[in-house]
Amino acid sequence: MIDTIAHALPHGTTLHCRTRGERGRPVLLFLHGFPEGAFIWDALLEHFADPAHGGYRCVAPWLRGFAPSSAPPDVAAYRAKHLVQDITALIAAECGDSQPLAALIAHDWGGAVAWNLANQRPELMQRLVIVNSPHPGTFLRELQSNPAQQAASEYMHFLCRPDAEALLAADDFRRLFGFFDRADGTAPAWLTPEVRDQYRATWGAGLTGPCNYYRASPLRPPREGDPAADALTLPDSMLTVNVPTRVVWGLDDPALLPGLLQGLAQWVPSLTRTEVPGASHWIVHEQPAAVIQAITESLTPQTLHNQ
Repeated sequence: MIDTIAHALPHGTTLHCRTRGERGRPVLLFLHGFPEGAFIWDALLEHFADPAHGGYRCVAPWLRGFAPSSAPPDVAAYRAKHLVQDITALIAAECGDSQPLAALIAHDWGGAVAWNLANQRPELMQRLVIVNSPHPGTFLRELQSNPAQQAASEYMHFLCRPDAEALLAADDFRRLFGFFDRADGTAPAWLTPEVRDQYRATWGAGLTGPCNYYRASPLRPPREGDPAADALTLPDSMLTVNVPTRVVWGLDDPALLPGLLQGLAQWVPSLTRTEVPGASHWIVHEQPAAVIQAITESLTPQTLHNQ
């Protein structure tokens, strides 16, 4: 049975988490993206907390801005340094000062936080697993130079609009549910009435925090009056990740194109790629078994702790 816990962190943020597994066991930390919530990881929490699959302590927070976690109103509160601070403090709360995560697993915006954390604090994790979330170096390159990726990321400007929350909430969150549609415009099978209700509960509690992730980041396509990515330069020192990393990628992601996988080894020398044909951005929902298998392969015998 999945439990919930509220971690009141020392710097004032409270992160509500879904958890499974005993305290004191090696920790797997799962970070969701937009427009999701901690519940997307439930099947994985159940799997990896099972003693037959490692007996891990599995923790999935709602990121700041996503109800029921803290949602500061200031756009600047969603800059990368604050998001990294939250997860650093959460790791300390779950692992103590000396025990690193067995693995950090992250999707979409959670992956953006994870890439930054792995760059800045590699000692906090033994492994990194990224699911359809672009490395900032390849994302910046593609946003600056690839018209196809620029077009695929144009939706970011919509999410920065001052009326984005109202437009997203209209007609029972029609636009948000539409993000999940298949290429033919139909709803996917995984989007059951129960899952819809989980999303409604998170979205109904507020959409300003989720939209503020886009407002706070310059990583979006350049356009007239908004240089966005064109005004940004990132040194290699901010991009290098020396943690052993596996990138899992649904190749049919319409927003994050496969070109984002090219050149990763420049910044991630210990890299394994798992490419999943036929999977979209929502691979965690669509093919949880594929994601579970990729994580399992990433956990070496030294980090598996069977009981």
